Amino acid sequence: MRHDQLFIGGAWRAPSTDRRIEVVSPHTEATVASVAAAGPADVDAAVAAAREAFDLGPWPRTDAGERVDVLRRFGERYGDRRSDMADLITAELGAPISFAQRAQAALPWSMIGAFCDVAETYPWREDRPGRYGSDIRVLREPVGVVAAIVPWNMPQFLIVTKLVPALLAGCSVVLKPAAESPLDAILLAEIIAESGFPPGVVSVLPGDGRVGEQLVRHPGVDKVSFTGSTAAGRAVAAAAAAGLKRVSLELGGKSAAIVLEDADPAAVASGVRSASLSNSGQICNALTRILVPHTRAAEFTDALAAEMSALVVGDPTESATQVGPLVAQRQQQRVTGYLQQGVRDGARVVTGGAGMPDDLDRGWYVKPTLFDRAHNSMTIAREEIFGPVLTVIPYSDTAEAIRIANDSDYGLAGSVFTGDDERGLAVAAAVRTGTFGVNQGYPMDPFAPFGGVKASGYGRELGREGIDGYTDTKSIAVAPR
Repeated sequence: MRHDQLFIGGAWRAPSTDRRIEVVSPHTEATVASVAAAGPADVDAAVAAAREAFDLGPWPRTDAGERVDVLRRFGERYGDRRSDMADLITAELGAPISFAQRAQAALPWSMIGAFCDVAETYPWREDRPGRYGSDIRVLREPVGVVAAIVPWNMPQFLIVTKLVPALLAGCSVVLKPAAESPLDAILLAEIIAESGFPPGVVSVLPGDGRVGEQLVRHPGVDKVSFTGSTAAGRAVAAAAAAGLKRVSLELGGKSAAIVLEDADPAAVASGVRSASLSNSGQICNALTRILVPHTRAAEFTDALAAEMSALVVGDPTESATQVGPLVAQRQQQRVTGYLQQGVRDGARVVTGGAGMPDDLDRGWYVKPTLFDRAHNSMTIAREEIFGPVLTVIPYSDTAEAIRIANDSDYGLAGSVFTGDDERGLAVAAAVRTGTFGVNQGYPMDPFAPFGGVKASGYGRELGREGIDGYTDTKSIAVAPR
């Protein structure tokens, strides 16, 4: 596949430079596509088009119901291309095709419809009685030109959760996908071009970190919505602060699953597998610290080991595959380094470990690995590994489990597994995170806000709060007669 143009201001244009992105299959290690990459002049052109569309164009001034109609039309066209989208994501990222079809394509499609549903009841205008006799009208207006910067691991889901609420709010958007995942973004641009948006409202700029940095610093951008690592998020926040830009950050995680003594080992193992090892463990809200009671540690560890040992690892295009390769060789090397560090620190490998999986001699694979005999001060329990690696940590009582769960720089997600939902809700309230699941991983419900605390970022996506992040609130007071 070869793509030689950029989608700027709603039209396909030749790029300003000869920069290109070579997309390499994580499974075969062969090049699967070559894509034009944006340069500085392309960023300027996209922001200028977005600025004109916002300042002078019809989109911010269009009735909210009409914007919903356009987004629903976009959703219909997106739905028609779900199979193509899944295939591209499997090719560029190595995501198993069954996961790509379900979570990388169908989930974003459903989110489009959910956001439209939210927008139809959103309080764009609210009238209130004032304290001092004035009538108060509160308007929620679009924040302006949005730079949406997304990583590679769940590209379409992360794009949709920024792009759609921003467009529903009346903003114009410059989207910067990751260099590892430009193909799905190009298909998205094709769908956008067919959906009836006014000129300038959406641009898509594949490129490296230089493109993202220019967008963050660009004086024509009003808001930056960023998902990525905590280190990169700090740099984004600092750069945006210089221009007093609005910023929302969805960053890393090191989430804990608290397993209470009344939980069923098989149910825990199944729930943790689903919440932690999908997409080869390359998900920000994965449950990677598994906190188990001392008294039943062996039972829970054995159940997890059995579940992980049975996972089918291999060709991501095969429907039976459950774990594919990691996105890049550098990621494979990074995760392998954590596996070696865990052993050096004294943790025991229960299943998996360093080295290629059996029967595979190419591709950027890592064995699904379970550690036990670990404690929360170990590197494998402190840092985000972003691979199929879980660490079992024992605790003595529920209070200690909560302390361990909270003893983290991160605060994105978490879960509790128990036979008593009320007890689970009490534990959930005591753990400092932005999201939490009881007897499941956090399900990313489109009507509920998603985001983190501490080093996991700030701001919320999804739900009504997902639209809030792209609006400014204006209060108008009308003097009494």
